Amino acid sequence: MVNIGAGSGSYEPVVTVAAVEPSRVMIAQRPPSAAPAVQAIAERLPLRDDCADAALAVLTLHHWSDVAAGVAEMRRVARRRLVLFTWDAQAFASFWLLSEYLPAAAETDAALAVPLALLSELLPGAEIRSVPVPHDCTDGFGAAYWRRPAAYLDPAVRAGMSMLARTNPESLWQGLGRLAEDVRTGRWQDSHGDLLGLDSLDIGYRLVIASS
Repeated sequence: MVNIGAGSGSYEPVVTVAAVEPSRVMIAQRPPSAAPAVQAIAERLPLRDDCADAALAVLTLHHWSDVAAGVAEMRRVARRRLVLFTWDAQAFASFWLLSEYLPAAAETDAALAVPLALLSELLPGAEIRSVPVPHDCTDGFGAAYWRRPAAYLDPAVRAGMSMLARTNPESLWQGLGRLAEDVRTGRWQDSHGDLLGLDSLDIGYRLVIASS
């Protein structure tokens, strides 16, 4: 497998033979045991045709300047399968953080998201699977803390989420203030008690699987 937009290697299976990542900073964070990485972009992969069984892209499509070109490159280098982990913006818009507290971030997210309809058009016959997020998810993507609202009050956590990092901070302060108060008083827990008993939740994350 080749991992496109690999970042620091958080999602890499042990069968990964090569990683492609545009950020030198992220490449430097990869552990010594990770697959070899090359600094490049998805739209121009420095890999030969059919060099791997599969190509993987995890939460990276929204960073690409040309999704169609990136998908075409993935198809070129993968002999059998493409696997893309992304999200459905329409489903994600109902996430309580966006719908109740941070509408400006919801607008950012909608602008960032790659429509599933586009991926279906680029990958005819692709299978789209829902991916529920576990309540104790250790990663820091957008809805990882759906059952742990206080995490969103941490600037370091917010800095790692594209939808928040790319939103004007001034448009977030009021909503974050209300969230802090609701967590402190227990109002959030009262309003979202139905979530506290769930082990996982479908918030709109999707796995797109296609033949190359």
